[in-house]
Amino acid sequence: MPHEPPPGGSKPSWAYAYQIVPPQPEDRLRAIKTLLDRERKQARLGERTWEGRLVLEQQATHILVVSDSPAQDLEVNRRLEAELTGLEVGFARTVPMSVEGEPAPPALDPALVVPHPPGKPSGRLPPKT
Repeated sequence: MPHEPPPGGSKPSWAYAYQIVPPQPEDRLRAIKTLLDRERKQARLGERTWEGRLVLEQQATHILVVSDSPAQDLEVNRRLEAELTGLEVGFARTVPMSVEGEPAPPALDPALVVPHPPGKPSGRLPPKT
């Protein structure tokens, strides 16, 4: 669903994050960093907003994303999740939240975090134990 810019001309921005546990060293995430840089450049060429940043912490590694769309089924998400799966790390993705305070689309629950354990296909929850 396309999102119209609000009055005043600025486009809405959406933020979401990937959390990688256990935390990963920066040198192991080179392919991820390259993917994020490439997507940012492609977005600028297409006059879109898309920015992804690695945040390395002791408890987890995060990939913070800001985009002009709340969609998470984009090719960049598939490539990013394929890289993370290839690293055989567990990760979770939050739903997008509006940066400008615009409510999320009704189908998205802001409290939802979609886990992606190692070896499991993207978008599937682990079995209940």
